[in-house]
Amino acid sequence: MFDINGGELLIIVVLAVLLIGPERLPGYAAQLASLVKRGKRLLQDTKARVDTELGPEFKDVDWSKLDPRQYDPRRIVRDALMDDDDGPAPAPRAAAAGGTATAAATSASDERRAAVPAPFDDEAT
Repeated sequence: MFDINGGELLIIVVLAVLLIGPERLPGYAAQLASLVKRGKRLLQDTKARVDTELGPEFKDVDWSKLDPRQYDPRRIVRDALMDDDDGPAPAPRAAAAGGTATAAATSASDERRAAVPAPFDDEAT
């Protein structure tokens, strides 16, 4: 969160001891501890209130799926292309002349297209 490593934290503690002094340091440490406890209690109360107001329907929601950092447009497109739709198949187009032979050829090509999955390009954007 603050992106402070151990050496930087040590420098901050040494500076705090030198600037504040050993007399006032315990008082400031106690104030900091109470502030952290109050913040923790506030977050817990807020979480409990949100849970009660949303109700039991939202307790089993997987919020990690809605995380925008998980957004991958390639996966979304792949899932949409590979999704099996159980809806009605489109009616074959009727031809003006020789309707039976053309309709049979059209339905055969539709069956071939449905049997072969669409190509997937990993490098496409």
